[in-house]
Amino acid sequence: MGREQTTALETDDVQQAVTLAGQRFRVRDHYEVGREKIREFARAVQNHHGAHQQEADARKLGHDGVIAPPTFASVIGSSGTRSLLESVLTEYDLSQILQTDQVFQAYRPILAGDQLTSEILIESIRQFGDNDFVVVRSALVNQHGELALIGSTTIVARRGAEVDPGLTDVVDNIMMHGQVVEFPTAGSGSDDSSALIPLGLGELPAPPADRELAPVHTLPDFDQLSVGDQLPAGSFRLARGDLANYAGVSGDANPIHFSDHAAQLVGLPTVVAHGMLTMGLAGGYLTSWLGDPTAIAKFSVRFSGFVPVGPNSASTVDFAGRIKSLDPHTRTATIVLGGTSAGRKLFGRAIAEVRLT
Repeated sequence: MGREQTTALETDDVQQAVTLAGQRFRVRDHYEVGREKIREFARAVQNHHGAHQQEADARKLGHDGVIAPPTFASVIGSSGTRSLLESVLTEYDLSQILQTDQVFQAYRPILAGDQLTSEILIESIRQFGDNDFVVVRSALVNQHGELALIGSTTIVARRGAEVDPGLTDVVDNIMMHGQVVEFPTAGSGSDDSSALIPLGLGELPAPPADRELAPVHTLPDFDQLSVGDQLPAGSFRLARGDLANYAGVSGDANPIHFSDHAAQLVGLPTVVAHGMLTMGLAGGYLTSWLGDPTAIAKFSVRFSGFVPVGPNSASTVDFAGRIKSLDPHTRTATIVLGGTSAGRKLFGRAIAEVRLT
């Protein structure tokens, strides 16, 4: 194939990607939130709050079912994003994709027993050289028609990159075999096996302007806090077993999180922790201070570093927090979070907006 033909194909791919911006999709099957899945996820991100384990503790906070941890929606969102990359954004090589940002905007707690319907929006695709910055937003609506959460993920996708032949061996010899059917359609009366239903141009569901906020029961009292106050420091340890466990619970089976060979092929010194695992740890750190996981209204992170985890010793992840601002009208606070491991900064930005008693 000549250079002119190659350039023309690349141009077609770029134009096709741009035209997809603004397109909306519905995930064909709903996601049923299981109590044991919540417990497994809470253990995987080392979040030991009782409301993620026992109904009695959740009832103390005013909820009938076990409450999902702050970043639990990533399990659902990542499945939808994978389906998008596999069936819609097909011009990208899945081995050349990096997540840079994650935002969770919570409107209702996600509880055990919830049946969540997902809608996905390709919000924007911006091109910089051979890289596309793709922003994907998703909405989760529960069985009562209530908007539970809107998530936003930014990924950097590489176009036109040559794949290291060694990565093919990784796929064949390291990664899990067998196709995972995440959104089965058998018995649904539809012959369409696609996980996504195109909805055309449009917006995601939005919360009603007059929605009532459920009360929160936080340990810190708004009236006792001041701008600049420091949260108590927190620390977590991550071993290879923690990474393997999170990979299984979250569905993120990227081999750089458990195979030194795969990690070195992409230029990493060793196996590294999932970015969403470090965000999950940060969510647990914040929850332990708040005392009520449903008090986290918005949680956003920009990833800038990684946690290397050796084969024979655990790594330590340290967190700190500071109150950036307080709003007396809404009794809310903005918290700036910091995470480090072995002196390496993990987040370019990590901010949480929380409601307080």
